Amino acid sequence: MASKQTLRNKRYQDKAGWMSKSYKLKRKTVEDFSQACEIKGVSQAGQLMKMMQQFIDEVNNQ
Repeated sequence: MASKQTLRNKRYQDKAGWMSKSYKLKRKTVEDFSQACEIKGVSQAGQLMKMMQQFIDEVNNQ
């Protein structure tokens, strides 16, 4: 059974609109991206979200 904290986190994430996705990507790309994010001091999830939003904006502005 899940802990109370886990259940609270799940409720928060559901309410805030967070979801988990899984993608298959080339190992070198993933490792290079991880290293680049570490060098820049940014989170991988945050950088992915930023790049995804930029792409969405670009497509919607065409």
